[in-house]
Amino acid sequence: MAGERTADEIQRDIEQARASLAVAVDQLAYRTNPKRLADNAKQSLVEKAQTPQGRAVIGAAGLLVAIVIIRKIAKR
Repeated sequence: MAGERTADEIQRDIEQARASLAVAVDQLAYRTNPKRLADNAKQSLVEKAQTPQGRAVIGAAGLLVAIVIIRKIAKR
């Protein structure tokens, strides 16, 4: 019959599926590694902070913090 497969063909298909699953699991483990995710986030923030826009945001945030501190001191 045309639809029947031999035991060797089935075994080969199983081995290919296992290899494919192993690759998928390795990729998931790499993508979800907490240390790698944290390192990528840190690097991204550093790169954004070094742009003119990032520096402006950091400067504005620093100015806001300074104003809040000065107002608290002045209220004492």
